[in-house]
Amino acid sequence: MNTKITKILRLAVSYFIIAIMAVIIIYPLVWVFGASLTPGTSLSNFSIIPKNPTWEHYKELFNPDESLYITWYWNTLKVTIITMIASVLTISLMAFAFSRYRFVGRKNGLVTFLILQMIPNFAALIAIFVLANVTGLINTHLGLILLYMGGAIPMNTWLLKGYLDTIPKELDESARMDGAGHFRIYWQIIMPLAKPMLAVVAIFSFITPFTDFILAKVLLRQPEQYTLAVGLYELVSRQYGSEFTLFAAGSILIAVPISILFLSLQKYFVSGLTAGGIKG
Repeated sequence: MNTKITKILRLAVSYFIIAIMAVIIIYPLVWVFGASLTPGTSLSNFSIIPKNPTWEHYKELFNPDESLYITWYWNTLKVTIITMIASVLTISLMAFAFSRYRFVGRKNGLVTFLILQMIPNFAALIAIFVLANVTGLINTHLGLILLYMGGAIPMNTWLLKGYLDTIPKELDESARMDGAGHFRIYWQIIMPLAKPMLAVVAIFSFITPFTDFILAKVLLRQPEQYTLAVGLYELVSRQYGSEFTLFAAGSILIAVPISILFLSLQKYFVSGLTAGGIKG
């Protein structure tokens, strides 16, 4: 009887903690969504459930005569998607090399990655700006993509390399005996088994450029080149910084692509290494 009561208490405590965390996570989202439906530009009379909700702010965002929000959205999607694809390919190749091969400078390379991932991007803003200016990458999306790729490599290479180390090397040896080359082993054997970690790398490589402000603000100069973070900042700064309701509407729409990507890759988070080995 005591065991049953203990289980019930543990279950109740668990649900209570989950409920608290859910409120902490959901409340800011509801607050911002309510702000996006509030008439006017000020939040002085704001309530989570607006008295006279309106969709005017969303209409203004998608009106080319009112703002460049659609252009900023397209710029952001272009930068993030290219960054994600290029980062996953680059990081997977590097992690595969560090995990499967022994070569001169391997340990020093891993230590260098470990040191680099401890240094935030904004610590090198001056050097980044000078380098971008010398190479003609100021006010270009290519410059942003290269920076985001470079920033994603150290940490994600370590993550993926650690995951690849858990995949038995006997699979590689068996494939070589069947005549498979290095690239075929990488593409057809190792990468399918590494889908859970590749999904994590893909999401990290997508979220960072999608929400970054500092690097985009340093490199981009023209409004037509802005990403969402910089564009929304400029939007809320106009008219003495009073466009908070419009800013809230733009912020809500930022979560849509990230949510879609997470839901589409969610199944790979729970797929196991053993199941992947059996399917192979």
